[in-house]
Amino acid sequence: MSQTLRTDHDTGVSPYLLVLGAAVLWSTGGLFIKLGKAGGLSDAELSCGRALFSAATVMLLTRREGFGLNRVTAAAAVLYALLLYLFVRATMLTTAANAIFLQYTAPAYILLLEPLVYRERYRAQDFAVVTCCLGGMTLFFVGQLRPDDVEGNLTALGSGICFALFYLLLRHPQARRINRASSVIYGNLLLALVTAPALINGVGHLSARNIEVMAYLGIVQIGIAYSLLTLGIARGVKSLDASVIGYIEPVLNPIWVFIFLREQPSRWALLGGAIIIVAVFTHTLWNARARMNDE
Repeated sequence: MSQTLRTDHDTGVSPYLLVLGAAVLWSTGGLFIKLGKAGGLSDAELSCGRALFSAATVMLLTRREGFGLNRVTAAAAVLYALLLYLFVRATMLTTAANAIFLQYTAPAYILLLEPLVYRERYRAQDFAVVTCCLGGMTLFFVGQLRPDDVEGNLTALGSGICFALFYLLLRHPQARRINRASSVIYGNLLLALVTAPALINGVGHLSARNIEVMAYLGIVQIGIAYSLLTLGIARGVKSLDASVIGYIEPVLNPIWVFIFLREQPSRWALLGGAIIIVAVFTHTLWNARARMNDE
């Protein structure tokens, strides 16, 4: 991170600022999903339009790397489609804070599943992080909750599980042999295909604002953000630094929604979210320090 202010000679912009830009763009997802809901879009309609714009954008940006597909990438694409849809639905049902914080429980599932999938050893500190995440998770179900909040919270947890499984598949050797964006492209195309009937049936009430919301979410919040991330990493940002910068997303996501829509999560949700983010963030830094000591 000490190199953050160094300027990249090719672009005139620090590669760390590229990754930061990606995280900021990702964080606007909650706000624009809420705007889509306010404009009368259903979760399926919004997901379809967003996926179409996203697939086209990522295909355009990564076309030189090809569009290969194998069994691992195909499975990852299905999981990616699921996590996109579940996150949109969760954000429409519950608060943006609940949706993003509960999706960020994904590292806890990864810590539990990664040793099983890749035959790695469990460590005591991993269980500590999982325990903290589970504790923070329970706080989202404390207090007076609407039925929509309960369903939304459970849907967000499902999105986090899909996110964890998607990440695990990306580690597979077969996933590294082709364009890493393939799972993103085919996942969006699959989601668009499944949700297309909803968008076709509702095309009569689509407003210009609704189309703008879907275009922003697909082109900017996913497509351009993905491009900024990959460009930053290609130009020297370490995966650890990228993941640390990425924690700006769950912090900013509910802030944008509060500023523009005045949606305020419960104190229990904020406390639970803080526990989850701090636990995972601390674990990320601890792992980095351990690797440095081993070297």
